[in-house]
Amino acid sequence: MKLTTEHEQIRKTMKSFIDADINPYVDEWEEAGIFPAHQVFKGLGELGLLGVTKPEQYGGMGLDWSYGAVVAETLGHINCGGVPMAIGVQTDMATPALSRFGTDAAKEDFLKPSIAGDYVACLGVSEVGSGSDVASIKTTAKKDGDDYVINGGKMWTTSGTQADWMCLLVNTGDGPVHQNKTLICLPLKDDSGKHRKGVTVARKLKKLGMRSSDTAEFFFEDVRVPQRYRIGEEGAGFMYQMMQFQEERLWCALSSLVSLDKTIDETAEYARQRKAFGKSILDNQVVHFRLAELKTEVQALRSLTWDAVDKMMNGEDVVMLASMAKLKTGRLAREVNDACLQYWGGMGFMEETPVSRAYRDGRLASIGGGADEVMLSIICKYMGTLPGKSNKA
Repeated sequence: MKLTTEHEQIRKTMKSFIDADINPYVDEWEEAGIFPAHQVFKGLGELGLLGVTKPEQYGGMGLDWSYGAVVAETLGHINCGGVPMAIGVQTDMATPALSRFGTDAAKEDFLKPSIAGDYVACLGVSEVGSGSDVASIKTTAKKDGDDYVINGGKMWTTSGTQADWMCLLVNTGDGPVHQNKTLICLPLKDDSGKHRKGVTVARKLKKLGMRSSDTAEFFFEDVRVPQRYRIGEEGAGFMYQMMQFQEERLWCALSSLVSLDKTIDETAEYARQRKAFGKSILDNQVVHFRLAELKTEVQALRSLTWDAVDKMMNGEDVVMLASMAKLKTGRLAREVNDACLQYWGGMGFMEETPVSRAYRDGRLASIGGGADEVMLSIICKYMGTLPGKSNKA
């Protein structure tokens, strides 16, 4: 799609913030296993970058999602995967349903401070035993007077140890699994900044990659939340979450494009400098041909992804294209990072090199936000090739 001067200005603003306020500290944050989310998000919020697509009434810019797509793509300039992932949770995973369907009270109490960068948001969907199979979650919310009482737990929660509130998917009834779920804004902390009674961060998870992003496991025991913090209709939570997943999957593809290109370019430069058997590694045809092939694959992914964004802007159903883009992103991240690491030789196996970090961080793309196998099932459904299915209905 054709981008405007306004799109490019947002890209420039985001890139300047990354260069000045994120990349100089990434190595330190990776070593610490956490980055200061409130500090970083406040800086982004002051520039309006956390609410590009959100309503002006709550501090957003009120722009269409193509501008959010530019933000997502520009995040690929960050020298790790963890920080952009946390930013994406804030903008495109924990807040879209709230922005569309939340009550005025919920938007005022959660969306507005999230756009401003005063609150860190997290998404509570996955559970132990319920990752890609969202319909099988066990966490419940039972009505008691004007409140919901929540019991259960959530797993693999990005920004969990720092988050102020959670966009929480729960079972609010005993009916069919696709019609008994509700999204609720769950405040995680009290006025003193400590976790509320009944909210327990069981542990900060140690991960293969995405190390600068804190990830938590939660337990909830009789946690009370006002019913006015429900997002949209009771029982419609599964549908709302599927809508959020569509944006999340496009975000995943968009945010990977620059980093994939950067890995290939850095590898080409390293291979040019590295000598073996009397010539540079890059001089071997098998190497420069392979890098050219990978570069072509990334460009094909870019075209697919931006075509999906363009069609979404025109009101078309892009579930299949978004699933294709997400699938290809995960597969290509594995292929690019593995192939490039090989050309770094022994240095590729060292934590100090960027290709090693890309290798670790990129592996999540085939798991998080719906595993490759889920993407394949969605694509097959739209193709009409699932057993017993003739079309997407």
